[in-house]
Amino acid sequence: MAADRMPTLYLGHGAPPLADDPVWPGQLAAWAADLPRPEAVLMVSAHWEDAPVALGATGTVPLVHDFGGFPERYYRVTYPAPGAPGLAARVRGLLDRPGDRVHDAPDRGLDHGAYVPLKEMYPDADVPVLQMSMPTLDPRGLYEVGRRLAPLRDEGVLIVGSGFFTHNLRALSPDNRVATPTAEFDEWGRDALDAGDVDALLDFERKAPAARFAHPRTEHFAPLFVALGAAGADLDARRTVIDGFWLGMAKRSVQFG
Repeated sequence: MAADRMPTLYLGHGAPPLADDPVWPGQLAAWAADLPRPEAVLMVSAHWEDAPVALGATGTVPLVHDFGGFPERYYRVTYPAPGAPGLAARVRGLLDRPGDRVHDAPDRGLDHGAYVPLKEMYPDADVPVLQMSMPTLDPRGLYEVGRRLAPLRDEGVLIVGSGFFTHNLRALSPDNRVATPTAEFDEWGRDALDAGDVDALLDFERKAPAARFAHPRTEHFAPLFVALGAAGADLDARRTVIDGFWLGMAKRSVQFG
């Protein structure tokens, strides 16, 4: 990786109670401390699908508390990170195509897939953040989006795909019991990442064991493909930074470059 090139990340973003976990917030904070300081963060969250690509607010607007059934204190959380209008212009320049124009959602704040991990990684909310939508769940389509965004890495932009390595809410376990299919999928994903087997990852719905169990719907695995595409030739410089399980779901999080 070039000395001035930012890595790309795929991380598990947890849920609002992540802040109360005794281990995970510290893992995210240590990860951020080990990274070069970004000029801005481009977040691709599992919780925003919109086609064509949409860009969120470029100023500070209220967060999107896109969850229900939690104690009131989780709805009072704020994260007033600066917007990134210059980054938004760059993303438009990289992704705009005739008949497939990037559009704006100026009132859309950061959703919990963005602000929950960022609050642990950059708690002072002093790094500009731009969130963009996923225009598709097709792995190859998202990989291509990431490939087109790759030049941002040489401009100090940290590209973050935020999802969950497994995400079957019916398998949630308050005591963190891990279902065998969840463990099998996580092990397969670890091995595919370790081998740099992008083709297998892109075809995970057919290649991975228990793929349908691990991801009844694939939106939480999908941000990985943007990170992979943006990694490009730096895929060889890859490592799992966080592993293990949270409420029975795999929280494997990886860095490329």
